[in-house]
Amino acid sequence: MTRWTYDDVPDQRGRTAIVTGANTGLGLETARLLVGRGARVVLACRDQGKGEAAVARIRAQFPDAEVRSLRLDLADLGSVAEFAAAYRAEHDRLDLLVNNAGVMYPPLRRTRQGFESQFGVNHLGHFALTGRLLPLLLATEGSRVVAVASNAYRTGRIDLDDLNWERRRYGRFAAYAQSKLAVLLFVLELDRRLSGAGAPVRVTAAHPGWTYTGEGQGRDRFVDVVNTIGRYVAMKLDDGVLPTLRAATDPGAESGSYWGPAHRMENSGPPVRAGRSARARDVAVAARLWTESERLTGVPITVDPVGRTDL
Repeated sequence: MTRWTYDDVPDQRGRTAIVTGANTGLGLETARLLVGRGARVVLACRDQGKGEAAVARIRAQFPDAEVRSLRLDLADLGSVAEFAAAYRAEHDRLDLLVNNAGVMYPPLRRTRQGFESQFGVNHLGHFALTGRLLPLLLATEGSRVVAVASNAYRTGRIDLDDLNWERRRYGRFAAYAQSKLAVLLFVLELDRRLSGAGAPVRVTAAHPGWTYTGEGQGRDRFVDVVNTIGRYVAMKLDDGVLPTLRAATDPGAESGSYWGPAHRMENSGPPVRAGRSARARDVAVAARLWTESERLTGVPITVDPVGRTDL
């Protein structure tokens, strides 16, 4: 099998992409490499100062880059609505939406609307963002949505009676796993609905295996230990980002596909098709989670047979 590398990323000139959480780590590397292939990229970042710094870093390497930062706080559905409105006011197309941003293993916190922070940001914020941008995606030939998941989803369980940890004893690792399982179930259901309507938008997912980003250093003892080990044994950013890039750009990555590293239990190696657990393929739970996500976010997404949406 031929190893898929950055050299396999097709020319992205003429295409416009949004990458959430693009001021650092995998998000910044995704945006940088897309720019390197000629894409126009919007960095969707919670901290506008860090977003502008990321733009400057990219332009230092690619002086003619069409890249900008636009504020997006996925922990606030009002900010999601404002971001989508601002983007739609300035653009008539969206070729690629990379739902990369996320929070990982914090103590119990809540979003502005009161959702548990990992479920609220990693799933609900991106659910609402995708729904609000879907009309542009549907209007753009060859468009694609990519969701960034995690191997941690394998230990996750969707508790539809307590998605926001209001009755259960909070476990930050279990909450993270639930949020990433929700990401894959969203991909499953969105692909099912779009395919059923004959809509041309592709929906894919990817995970980076074990990639060293250094993020969170000094904030948590567990994260510090993982980062210390990861500095020496985990993949570097330019390798860890390849599953996302393949899911986002490979013409052979069909809708509904999932990509991750090839080796060491999907923790390292070149990007290949990733396995999915039975819970990540549960269409009944995916449909129920979709209904609950619409209720919680207030963003109903209906795709009619001609591929239009009513929001």
